[in-house]
Amino acid sequence: MIWTPKLPDGPEPLHERLLTALAGDIAAGTLAPGARLPPQRELAHAAGLGLGTVTRAYAAAEQRGLISARVGRGSFVAERAAPQPEGLMDLSRNLPPMGQAEARIGQALAGLQRRPDLARALAYAPRAGEPAHRAAMAAWLARICGLEGVSAEQLVLCGGAQQAMALALGAVCRPGDTVLCEEATYMGLKPLAQAAGYRLLGVPLDAEGMEPNALAEAARSSGARAVYVLPTLQNPTTRTMSRARRQAIADVARRHDLWIVEDDVYGLYAGPERHPPIAASAPDRTWFVASLSKLVAPGLRAGVVVPPDLAGRDRVLLAVEGLLGAGDTFSRMISTQWIEDGTAEAIARDNVAEARARMALAIAVLGPAVERPVAGASLHLWLPLDELEAERVAGRALRAGVQLTPPDAPLVGPGSTRGLRLCLGGVRDRARLEQALRILAGAIAGREHGETARV
Repeated sequence: MIWTPKLPDGPEPLHERLLTALAGDIAAGTLAPGARLPPQRELAHAAGLGLGTVTRAYAAAEQRGLISARVGRGSFVAERAAPQPEGLMDLSRNLPPMGQAEARIGQALAGLQRRPDLARALAYAPRAGEPAHRAAMAAWLARICGLEGVSAEQLVLCGGAQQAMALALGAVCRPGDTVLCEEATYMGLKPLAQAAGYRLLGVPLDAEGMEPNALAEAARSSGARAVYVLPTLQNPTTRTMSRARRQAIADVARRHDLWIVEDDVYGLYAGPERHPPIAASAPDRTWFVASLSKLVAPGLRAGVVVPPDLAGRDRVLLAVEGLLGAGDTFSRMISTQWIEDGTAEAIARDNVAEARARMALAIAVLGPAVERPVAGASLHLWLPLDELEAERVAGRALRAGVQLTPPDAPLVGPGSTRGLRLCLGGVRDRARLEQALRILAGAIAGREHGETARV
C-alpha cells in the first residue's frame, strides 16, 4: 500500500516524529494489521526525509511491537502486539563504568557532614568557584591532565566540559563566526554551535586526528576565529595526536591567529605514555577544557576552563554572571573532597582499567572491523564504514536490541570520515556488553538477529 505519513510539529527529532505518525496511523486503523509499509528508501524519497531517519523510526517501531520486518519481504504492521524486549543494550552513550563511583557515593555524602565548609554549599558560589574547590581542581589538572603550573586564580569552574566549551567559544566568537573542528567531531559541539549561531567547518582527519595542512587551508579560506580539537582519543574516532602533531596544530593556530579550544576529557585513558596537552606548549592561545565526568562520574558536574590570559578570564566571568549565575556547589564539594582524599583518582584509575578490559573484549569480538586505538584504553571505539553501510548496520543492530550512536550525529560537512561509534561504558556489566557486541558482529556481517552465519 501507499502510506504518506503526516509528521506532527514539535521540537522532537524527525525519526521520533515519524514514529509518532506511524503509531498514530496504526492506532487509528489507517494502517491495518498486516499492511505492508513502503520500503525505507522509497519512503525517505517520498517524504523528503533522510534514509537514516526512516531506518531509526522503523527499528524503534519494531522494538515497540508495532511492526515486524521479514527478511527479503519488507516491513509489515504487526498482526498483534509483540512482546516488549528486555530493554535496549545502549552502546550510544559515552559513559564511564559507574560501579566504582556508585559504591563510594554513600561514603562521600557521609563525609560531607564533617567538612567545616559544608554550610557554604547553601550560599551562592563566587563566579569562578570557591577558592578551595579551585585549588583542588588546579591540583587535579597537574596530576591527572598533565597541565602543570596552573594556579587556582587562573581557572574558572563550571558545570561540566560542555559548559566549559560554551564559555570558551563564547569568549572568542560571535554569532556568525566560523569555528573549525574535526570533520567527525564530538556531537555536543553541533547543538552548541547551532544555539550560539556559529558556523562549523569540518577539517579532514588522518591517523593522528586533525590534519595540520588541512587546518591551515580551512583557516585561510574561512577566516575562522577558533578551532575546537580533541587531541587524545578523539571522539568519535579514538585517534590520538603525537607530540609532533600537537605542536604542528599549535603552529598553524599561531600563523593564522586561531584560538584553540582543547578538550582533554579522555587524557588519563591514554596511559603513562600520554603526551602533554597543547596548552602546555601554546598557553597563550589555548583554552583548556576538562572535567571529571568521563573519568569519575557523569553526574558530577565538575568542569573547568583555563583561559589563556586575564582578559579571557574576565570575559568568561562576565558570561558566568550574565548567563549561568552561581554554580552547583554540592557537586564541586564532593569533587573537591574526592580529589583531596584520593578517591577521585582511585575511581578514575579503576574506570581506566575497566575500560581497558572492555576495549579488549570488543576487539576480540569484532576483530579488525574496528580501529584499534594507540592509547591504552578507551570508552569508545570507531567502526569505519561508508555512509549507507553504517545506516544498515545501525538498523540491523537496533532491530536486535542494540542501540548505536546515529551515524550522522558526529559528522560536520561532506568529509570522508564515516562510520559508527561504539560506546563501551554504558552497559552495566561485561556479560551484557559481550551479548551486545556479538549482535553487532552479526549486524556487521549482514545478518539480521536470529539468522545463522553461512558456512
